[in-house]
Amino acid sequence: MPKINAVIFDWAGTTVDFGSTSPVSAFMEAFRRAGIEVTDEETRAPMGLLKRDHIRTMLRMPRIAKAWQDRYGRAPNADDVEALYSDFEPALMAVLPQHCDIKPHVLEAVATLRDKGIKIGSTTGFTASMMEVVTREAAKAGYSPDMLVTADDTGGFGRPWPYMVFENMKRLGLQDVRQIVKVGDTVSDMKEGKNAGLITVGVTEGSSIIGLDKKSWESLSEMDQFALRKKARETFFANGADFVIDTMAELPKLIEAIENGEKA
Repeated sequence: MPKINAVIFDWAGTTVDFGSTSPVSAFMEAFRRAGIEVTDEETRAPMGLLKRDHIRTMLRMPRIAKAWQDRYGRAPNADDVEALYSDFEPALMAVLPQHCDIKPHVLEAVATLRDKGIKIGSTTGFTASMMEVVTREAAKAGYSPDMLVTADDTGGFGRPWPYMVFENMKRLGLQDVRQIVKVGDTVSDMKEGKNAGLITVGVTEGSSIIGLDKKSWESLSEMDQFALRKKARETFFANGADFVIDTMAELPKLIEAIENGEKA
């Protein structure tokens, strides 16, 4: 039975920014400026990736690739990725400070884990400069993990590569991947966790997979919420999740269950 000695959280959609709305609006604005309208669903599909990788993934989507070909008479290239990113980053930075709200139950869960001697690490698809804004605002609201690693710290290797996890382990003095839990809200979070060999947990409410801000989520009927949670759970499990929780309130008890040898 493993003794869990660390939890590595994602940020947007997991611990802050209910629904992970800030990057979505910025990506859509960047494509709009290039004359290409993209949908919320298309924009969310690669969520959690490093932001340039996110743009590349969107440009490879058949509908978007065809729209680009129709508009520009050629396939998108590396220069287009950079041009889109140069529009994306300021659009994101403009809205980021307003999207650093701490998600429900996060502060209580983190306090409970720390009382058990569990270290709190974190990884993200944001760059270090973006995270300066997020960490500052989150700290004001009471959330400061023990460690933050971005792809700037790993030679540009973001998710689904496991190196941000391994850098957390190195800096936190952790040896055994079997004693670490990864918690995230995207497909790329699940892949990052499994590629690193961690016990991997998806969180449904406020996730990018569901993609609704707090007000929109709370306005849904219980049946609609149930249906969206169910779809998110299926997506997480299909992409390697070991466990799925609905809110962070469930995480401390889940970790106790894992330590007691219970299976999903």
